[in-house]
Amino acid sequence: MKPYRVLLYYIYSPIENPEQYREEHHLLCLKLNLLGRVIVAPEGLNGTVSGLAADCEAYMTALHADPRFAGIDFKVDEAEGHAFQKLHVRIKTEIVHSDLPVDPLRQTGVHLEPEDFRQLKNDPDVVLIDMRSNYEHAVGKFKGAVTFDMENLRELPEHIHEIEHLKDKKIITYCTGGIKCEKASAYLLARGFQNVYQLHGGIIKYGMEAGGEDFDGQCYVFDNRLTVEVNQVNPSTVSTCYRCGTPTSRMINCASPVCNNHVTLCEACGHQHGGTCTDDCKNDPDLRSYDGTGYYGKQTQSYSPIQGYKSRQGQRSILSAEK
Repeated sequence: MKPYRVLLYYIYSPIENPEQYREEHHLLCLKLNLLGRVIVAPEGLNGTVSGLAADCEAYMTALHADPRFAGIDFKVDEAEGHAFQKLHVRIKTEIVHSDLPVDPLRQTGVHLEPEDFRQLKNDPDVVLIDMRSNYEHAVGKFKGAVTFDMENLRELPEHIHEIEHLKDKKIITYCTGGIKCEKASAYLLARGFQNVYQLHGGIIKYGMEAGGEDFDGQCYVFDNRLTVEVNQVNPSTVSTCYRCGTPTSRMINCASPVCNNHVTLCEACGHQHGGTCTDDCKNDPDLRSYDGTGYYGKQTQSYSPIQGYKSRQGQRSILSAEK
């Protein structure tokens, strides 16, 4: 068993004072030596964090002890080390930016647990719809799923016309961890789709609990790993190297900071071209050093996990809080 854990979670549950709770949550992460990204919004929480197994267990226990977050369904993966380089706990207006005029606490698609999804996905009356960004589904998606050429969920209204003819079908939406589908499925219902379902816990939970059958390729994740394997039943590769066309699921960020594109690049081309997607990028004078992973954290001088703990009103520091 690997020593670290990576936790992926979200919950729609009202938070009356997001500013105050952000400070409390940031302090909790600091005490448990966790790294990652957590979004606090009036509508709830969205986070991906990593840490030692015992620290992650304590974190989950602490959140479940809060009545507002007792219903959090954590997706837990093992790792050899931290999946993040820094800790950020931020306040936003939404826990996933969508600008969609819906409230998933009032209406959303029917939640399908992984095993129920596995049994239903091949029904001839079912259509799977991928609610992720184009670079995410380019490296992996469910067999036969409808995908949109969109960069984020805000663009969903621009693509509804592509599936208007499917209103008489059973629609199952899916995404990485389930959070986008809460609002995406609600939006489909608001647009007149009748039978709308969503994969509860997303691709990650489906892989963990139902073996990942019929998920082709790998699943893009928003941490140092970039992609993770999901399918333990009938795995395949759907993407090709951006440089040479060789089948590969190996995702990188281009080493050119100006470009920074998410592309699939085979290991040979990665080393041959310094982790760049084009020759123009390869000649970038500010080219980042390619270490074989293709992941580049933002460079911040004198970074410390304690940074960002102070509230925006410049109140107490972590040192005074511990006195």
